[in-house]
Amino acid sequence: MMFSCLFGVGFVLVRYRKNGVLKRLKATPVSAFTFVSAQVASRVVIVLITSAFVYAGTNAFLRFTMNGSYLLLLLLMTLAVISMIAIGLVFAGRLRSEELAGGLMNLVIFPMVILSGVFFSLEGAPTLVRQVSNVLPLTHFVDGARAVMLEGAGLVQLLPNLLALTATSLFFLFVSATLFRWE
Repeated sequence: MMFSCLFGVGFVLVRYRKNGVLKRLKATPVSAFTFVSAQVASRVVIVLITSAFVYAGTNAFLRFTMNGSYLLLLLLMTLAVISMIAIGLVFAGRLRSEELAGGLMNLVIFPMVILSGVFFSLEGAPTLVRQVSNVLPLTHFVDGARAVMLEGAGLVQLLPNLLALTATSLFFLFVSATLFRWE
């Protein structure tokens, strides 16, 4: 999900800029906000549908434990997807090289994967590492998804995760809108 969001938006917009598509779109009545919003909306739909198929397919074989609400999990996933797309848009806003965009996105992705608690617990990690991980959107998604699926957490218990994902989404969307250039 994270790779699809970051690289899907990042590479597409960098390729559009490199091939001159964005330059041609600048001459149309389409505003930058409309164009970027359309990119976000289309990627959200694609990633959510893809994730639903992956979840259903793997659930057929592995039988996940689901003690919470599927709608709450969908809300959490939607906010996480928007947050990841917004991070991808920050890189896509100015870069002209797919290689540079890929390298910079990897500089963000790998620390996020390592520090999010996906592969191992951060309980014994130093305080600074745990504080850094709490800033990352993937951490809030993983913690929230685990709480919904394993503990049956409700909206009130997920509120800190939902607020953190909303805040990171808004912050990175603002930064990406500020940095975005047609050429």
